[in-house]
Amino acid sequence: MSAITVIGGKASEDLARKLAKKLKASFVSTELRVFPDGESKITISSKPKKGKIIVVNSTYPPVDTNLLQTLSLIAKARQFSNQIICVIPYLGYARQDREFLPGEIVTLSVIAKLLSSAGASKVIVVDMHSMLGLNHFTIPVRNVSAVPELANHLKKMRLKNPLVVSPDLGGKERAKEFAKFYGTDYIALQKQRDRKTGKVQIMTGNLDEVKGRDLVLVDDMISTGGSIIKATQFLKKQKCGKVFVACTHALLIDNADQKIKKSGVSAIISANTIPGSTSVVDVSGVIAKAI
Repeated sequence: MSAITVIGGKASEDLARKLAKKLKASFVSTELRVFPDGESKITISSKPKKGKIIVVNSTYPPVDTNLLQTLSLIAKARQFSNQIICVIPYLGYARQDREFLPGEIVTLSVIAKLLSSAGASKVIVVDMHSMLGLNHFTIPVRNVSAVPELANHLKKMRLKNPLVVSPDLGGKERAKEFAKFYGTDYIALQKQRDRKTGKVQIMTGNLDEVKGRDLVLVDDMISTGGSIIKATQFLKKQKCGKVFVACTHALLIDNADQKIKKSGVSAIISANTIPGSTSVVDVSGVIAKAI
């Protein structure tokens, strides 16, 4: 078996180190310097060995900066190997996978072209927002799920008669999968979002089945937390027990974690696709398996 080198971008250094350990690969760190005008200058700390190179970097905010750094690392890695697996645990722009309103640009399709032009031969992402997004890639792309790991973590927390809840119908399949790994049942709320203003409304009527039960609200990502807060307020009115939130990508923009806790959520559990205080679930194992 040829040597494997993992290059860890600054946005995912800890996860990249864990992945290198799981793959028994050599690890190359990166040095980053940001100039006063915002330009990034990246230097790899050592020369990768001949063989497969895995570049690991998430593209969470600042999205464009982290994206450009990822592309730069891929291009650098291409100088040493033609086998470049690019692991983007959290892929920014994944929600822009279709034209919702006339004239909108499907930015994900632009990102897919950039990744392959930079030299990636394969891309691995974790819990892509929608499987439709995978169709924009011309190189092999693999989506892996953090759901089994998240469910295992929550299982250890000994919840009271737990019920898995999706904050909207779009996440119904995710909630179903989570409930299957957890070994319980699930429901999905009906939500309406105004495409122009982004305002969220819960359309579901009264729910007797949540009464007295601890709930796990499951989502792929939490940005501002608007949907989670609305769902929690609604569920608390239905006299449920404690509410826990499980998501893969916790962006938590503008102190969203504090706002979510204020609405009545006991704890937020997320994966380490985005580093932060809630990212207690490690996905290096599922990524290593996919590689």
